[in-house]
Amino acid sequence: MINLTRQFARWLDAPAWHVAFSGGLDSTVLLHLLADYARNHPAPPLRAVHVHHGLQAAADPWPAHCKTVCDALGIELDVVHVQVAPGASLEQAARDARYTAFEKQLAPGAVLFTGQHRDDQAETLLFRLLRGAGLRGLSAMPEARSLGQGRLVRPLLKVSRERLHAYAQSRGLVWVDDPSNTDTTFARNFLRAEVFPLLRSRWPQAEGNLARSAEHLGEALGLLDELAATDLASACDNAPLPWLGLASLDLAVLQALSPARQRNALQYWLGRRTRLPDSRHWAGWDDLRDAAGDACPIWRLTDGQLQRSHGRIWWLGGQWLKAPAGEWAWPNPSRPLSLPGNGQVWLEGCVDDAGLRIAYRQGGEVLEVSGRGRRDLKRLLNELQVPHFVRPRLPLLYRGEQLLAVANLPELALADCQLHWQPPTNVQGLS
Repeated sequence: MINLTRQFARWLDAPAWHVAFSGGLDSTVLLHLLADYARNHPAPPLRAVHVHHGLQAAADPWPAHCKTVCDALGIELDVVHVQVAPGASLEQAARDARYTAFEKQLAPGAVLFTGQHRDDQAETLLFRLLRGAGLRGLSAMPEARSLGQGRLVRPLLKVSRERLHAYAQSRGLVWVDDPSNTDTTFARNFLRAEVFPLLRSRWPQAEGNLARSAEHLGEALGLLDELAATDLASACDNAPLPWLGLASLDLAVLQALSPARQRNALQYWLGRRTRLPDSRHWAGWDDLRDAAGDACPIWRLTDGQLQRSHGRIWWLGGQWLKAPAGEWAWPNPSRPLSLPGNGQVWLEGCVDDAGLRIAYRQGGEVLEVSGRGRRDLKRLLNELQVPHFVRPRLPLLYRGEQLLAVANLPELALADCQLHWQPPTNVQGLS
């Protein structure tokens, strides 16, 4: 008997429920438990999602099997075909493709239930221990976390694989077996097939004890996250140029912390933006932090980079990683102008709007400043402490060869011309 009433009831306010349905044992049991709950309780609409990776011929019949199961339960099924990017880790690439597909299925507030169970928790802990992971890697898979616009929920984390199998057999459930699960060249399969049977022969409660240790580590991580949030509170204050929409931290606040607290705070802050570097790559933080004051160091990470400018560190991702180029005539300045890879601009003032164009800095630009005469644009941007990585993408408004305005800097514009700029979204990668 498996009773998940309490776990499901927590998510009744969601506009929709989805279940990740591979057709295997774990997801089959979860689908039937959700279907039973929905038949006997008021619940949000339930749909199943099957992601087809196309990695093995044996998987080609699985969508049809999943549809047969869902039809018998009266549940709608979405089959999503994905392309798995080539790379060193096929397992990781397939996971990335799968979760990207799941994200796209979730409307705001919707919930995706997945079938990870207690033994998965134990395997994850041992796998990451063998890779030398830190506390964030060793802590337990959480029962719930954000996923895109919705939430990912793992209601089976306290249920063993043995109990799931017994439940499936008692109900006469039919599921598919992935032949790749027997391929022990994959690290997790090796642990499951070779290592855990040996551990159980000596310690019968091995999986349960390891899963419990993962929970303890998760509690410890929660305390470190609280410390990180406290350490970061003042570092986030007083960010210049808020219209940039970029996350940044006061470097001096971080430098006042011990090296261990610096890393803890940055892991917490970066964890929502990129995959965290392993211990070998944290030298990049030391180089960024300790560079000379007039240097422009960069720490490149998986999904973006940290840059330093004017006493702050800035996170750049998405379109911010590639500087725009070119120039554009603006035949109708009464309407916004979209800039490829660089947001959009719109104009306020400029009664004479004929012959206007948008361009980017090339070097040597001069601007007529009220009360100060002609001034070098580079010097003016230095005075306003505009970060160096912003300057190449600041839209400049010209009439002919005359520079009229610099976007979003009213001090650098003729009195009757204000150029407004909505910068590109600082898109984050997978976290």
